[in-house]
Amino acid sequence: MTTQSTSARTAAGHRKESRRRPPASSTTKVGRPGFAWALPAAVFFALFAIVPLIMVAVLSFMSWDGLSSPEFVGTDNWSRLIDDPVMLKSIWLTLLLTALGVVLQTPLSILLGVWAAGHQRNRAVLSVIYFIPLLLSATAVSVLWRALLDPNFGIPADATWLFGDGNLFGEQATAIGVLAFVSTWQFTPFHTLIYQGAARAIPPVLYQAAEIDGAGRYRQFFHITLPQLHTSMITSMILMIVGGLTTFETVLILTQGGPGTDTTISAYYMYDKAFKSFDYGTGSAIALALVVAATVISLIVVRVSGYDKMRSSMEGVS
Repeated sequence: MTTQSTSARTAAGHRKESRRRPPASSTTKVGRPGFAWALPAAVFFALFAIVPLIMVAVLSFMSWDGLSSPEFVGTDNWSRLIDDPVMLKSIWLTLLLTALGVVLQTPLSILLGVWAAGHQRNRAVLSVIYFIPLLLSATAVSVLWRALLDPNFGIPADATWLFGDGNLFGEQATAIGVLAFVSTWQFTPFHTLIYQGAARAIPPVLYQAAEIDGAGRYRQFFHITLPQLHTSMITSMILMIVGGLTTFETVLILTQGGPGTDTTISAYYMYDKAFKSFDYGTGSAIALALVVAATVISLIVVRVSGYDKMRSSMEGVS
């Protein structure tokens, strides 16, 4: 009797223990984090991004000099911008500088990123030296190159055989070239980091299989490395496009929109209207147009490239 009751209690204890503890082969599902985890970031984003954007949108339909009370003028600000030749010219210049940034920075970033992902001798030291411009602000970089390219005391003054009269800011073509060069010098290291991380994530077995098949270094680069960098390339290009459409400090410090209005991009024209002419309504309209343009172009790039349909093979929380 005692033996039977003891066995029954033991069996009941085992069943209870098995109910409490899941089998070792089962996988514990992890649910999505609750909304409370995202609340601080959502509040911060709303206060410093959504609310100011709504205020700018409202102000674009107002006439305001910064002192008197805003006055509703409807679409007058937008109508003036459509007929403003400087605004139309600034749009073309903005698109030109953005395109130059993509064309110049993309191949340089890919080549440097793939190289930095390797195991060459002194690679780490050279990478650190090259990434120094990434640590500087756009203002500091612009001040540095403004001094270096000064026509009276800078490099052009001592190399007239190369720069002619030395005034690189006196003509539209050379001024645009300087802006494109300075932006490339500063931001290429950032995109290089993107490609460096992506190149290191490529499975080595792909290169090993290519070597067995007799593929050389160049064939491996074009048939393995570049296709594997496709997602990172789209991400980098979107960042370049948004950065190109909203760049401001470089133009303000290097050319101030000159000569004349030959380098007056849309972001600088917004500053000129709002903070020099005290026409905050028109300045807000330009700012809102830049936001819309950057968003639309980014969405087009995402849709055309198929980036929105890409999925990682190692998804996080499902």
